[in-house]
Amino acid sequence: MDLLFEFTEFIRREKLFSPRDRLLAAVSGGLDSVVLCELLQRAGFDYIIAHCNFGLRGEESERDERFVRGLGVRYGREVLVKRFDTLAYAGNQRVSVQVAARELRYAWFAEVAPGPVVTAHHQDDNIETVLMNFFKGTGIAGLRGMLPRQGRVVRPLLSAGREAIRAFAVAEGLEWVEDSSNESDKYTRNYLRHRVIPLIEEVYPGAVHNLGANVGRFREIEEVYRKGIDQQLKWLQESRGNEVWVPVLKLKGVRPLATIVYEMIVPFGFSAQQVGAVVGLLDSGSGKYVCSATHRVLRDRAWLIISPLDTGTGASNILVEAKDEAIDYEGGRLVQRRMSVADLPADISDASVAWLDAREVVYPLLLRKWRTGDYFYPLGMRKKKKLSRLFIDARLPLTEKEKVWVVESNKKILWVVGMRIDDRCRIGAGTSEVVRIGWQPPARD
Repeated sequence: MDLLFEFTEFIRREKLFSPRDRLLAAVSGGLDSVVLCELLQRAGFDYIIAHCNFGLRGEESERDERFVRGLGVRYGREVLVKRFDTLAYAGNQRVSVQVAARELRYAWFAEVAPGPVVTAHHQDDNIETVLMNFFKGTGIAGLRGMLPRQGRVVRPLLSAGREAIRAFAVAEGLEWVEDSSNESDKYTRNYLRHRVIPLIEEVYPGAVHNLGANVGRFREIEEVYRKGIDQQLKWLQESRGNEVWVPVLKLKGVRPLATIVYEMIVPFGFSAQQVGAVVGLLDSGSGKYVCSATHRVLRDRAWLIISPLDTGTGASNILVEAKDEAIDYEGGRLVQRRMSVADLPADISDASVAWLDAREVVYPLLLRKWRTGDYFYPLGMRKKKKLSRLFIDARLPLTEKEKVWVVESNKKILWVVGMRIDDRCRIGAGTSEVVRIGWQPPARD
């Protein structure tokens, strides 16, 4: 099939953009992006050229920039160029050079693009992406690879293979520059391209063509799969502020459990390897948890609670470890330390400080907002009392009740923060060590 016809048909079929759109074409100067420019030009689309100089290949990077500026002259198009200190960014962000270049590139495109951002990713790129995702274990979404449209980024060459693109360029006498890093097998994508895929083709002739067809099938499968997953998660999850609450009994009854759990936790930075640990929380006691880099899944009675690790983001369930000296949260700040009972001050009646028998403090503690049905044994009383009753007796206004937090240990409320401790953790004759937790209310604006 004629590449120009295939290109324009794919754009029409996938509704990628219209002739009225002003496009930003990402152009490196390599074969694929040069062909992209030629096709956009012949199809009559309105576009400008954007080139990233990552400064990673010395004079070769400068050569590429000069070449792309020349393309702008040839096609009569505006050329935007951005130079990056990619190595410095990678070091500061603690990411690989490849990740750094991608993040810098797309952040800049988002700033300068007048409309859709057009990239030259093609079918072979997508096959390599799918294989990498498969080996990394990214789930069904990874198997459908790159989509023709993801946000403002569009990929009108995804239906074309590398050989068809090269054949078009040679037949039309196009010139391009070669990136020497593409020949290095130290990069995963290049290793697959130069070594793995050719070996597969030797055993299974036509494998690349079949993989390309499978990518399309996987994309359709993922659409069906996503509808089912979204329906299950909508039934399971309750959003409470910036937390997600999942009832344990409901979750234990779903099938396939591991797949549902994976899709439930992966948006919060968890990996496929952590699915088993999260499933294990379904049969654990309260207080057990699993963390990603940004979030925590906590077992709290009949719930799994997914909450941000950053307590400043409004989390209403915060785990406190023995090593934590200060905890900043929506309700203020807690400061804790362990001390000998011999070092107690003469006056320990301040309601903003909890003096607790260390034997009754089992970590991790759970700092959370109070809930309807909560009860404790107020200091000096032998009978339990609901917190709602405590608030009535204290004539606490509704606006103040909404701000009350509790510190819980092993399913037992130790302290209604700023009000009263539980009688079961008071300092007694047998107390040798004390946990002191002081509360500072949030600063007023």
